[in-house]
Amino acid sequence: MSKSKKSKTIKEINERIKAGKAVVVTADEMTDIVRQRGAEKAAREIDVVTTGTFAPMCSSGAFINFGHTSPRIKSYEVWLNHVSAYAGIAAVDFYIGATKPAEDDPLNKVHPGEFKYGGGHVIHDLVAGEKVTLKVTSYGTDCYPRRKIRKEVRLSDLPDARLLNPRNAYQNYNCAVNMSAKTVYTYMGVLKPNAGNANYSTSSQLSPLFNDPFLLTVGLGSRIFLGGAQGYVIGPGTQHNPRVERGLNGVPLRQAGTLMVTGNLKEMDPKWVAGVSLLGYGCSLAVGLGIPIPILNEEIARYTGVSDEELFTQLIDYGKDFPKGGAKSLGQVSYAELKSGTIRFNGRDVPTVPLSSYSRALEISNILKSWIENGDFLLSEPQAMLS
Repeated sequence: MSKSKKSKTIKEINERIKAGKAVVVTADEMTDIVRQRGAEKAAREIDVVTTGTFAPMCSSGAFINFGHTSPRIKSYEVWLNHVSAYAGIAAVDFYIGATKPAEDDPLNKVHPGEFKYGGGHVIHDLVAGEKVTLKVTSYGTDCYPRRKIRKEVRLSDLPDARLLNPRNAYQNYNCAVNMSAKTVYTYMGVLKPNAGNANYSTSSQLSPLFNDPFLLTVGLGSRIFLGGAQGYVIGPGTQHNPRVERGLNGVPLRQAGTLMVTGNLKEMDPKWVAGVSLLGYGCSLAVGLGIPIPILNEEIARYTGVSDEELFTQLIDYGKDFPKGGAKSLGQVSYAELKSGTIRFNGRDVPTVPLSSYSRALEISNILKSWIENGDFLLSEPQAMLS
């Protein structure tokens, strides 16, 4: 990795933002700029590149405090709209996970293993201002004698609610096919037999960590767009593994870095934290996330100029290999091919299906761009790097 002869600092870029002079572009715009003008000139002219992604992110959830009652209660079991939460934290704190299904889900009664409502939907309903049913049971203690609560609450009634997602914004992800002779139902969607379709879930050249492949600008304390509000990176996500095979400009060719992120649920927009049901698999939460990449030097400018034609992922069999713990690549495919609607595989055209929304990712990157241009969003200096 080379160093540019001239470098900027985040402090200098923030001063330009405050003065209304910062030049901000989205990642897809930067691709054209670097292609036409070169990385060195782009580094001089551009201050910030904004990115975005919107897709189901199963490793998500919220820490919630429901407030002390009279008499007081120490929660032993907690449910929101019949979705159980983890209460082993403190008296009135709990964590609700995005993939936890409702215990009385009517769809599950008809088709076991299928759910239409879960933790991700609860989080969305709260952010949307809707009432949800809070149920708490306890065994009772001298200091917390109350044994049960059942009441309707809105997000505004809760003293504290924070989205805290252990693993978001995967740096790259598999393209899923099914090589078995039957349809399979997965977190990558419904996969038809004999590679009848290929599903993928990355916002390609807009994807946050594709634009900073070596994580040179993203770290502990980085301010980001999360769920329609300002949030923060609080460390590497679970399964963070940047030591993988890389291609052009150091871009990972398979699953690599991840982020652990947090933000104030009360500031978020339900458009960007949406409950999801995946047929035959279960529930999740679609999360909107965007990261501003400061263009500190020519090297980072070059990375943010990445295009779909230069980004590759692996074809993985979710019908046979993946369930057994295997992840052997059946081949490599570019995101340009995936976004075209078909890929060539085993001598025939296979239709592709995105689980992530490119149009929503572009909207996020443009929102983040406007926040920065209006001086409403300043970049933050990472307090520790991730890898």
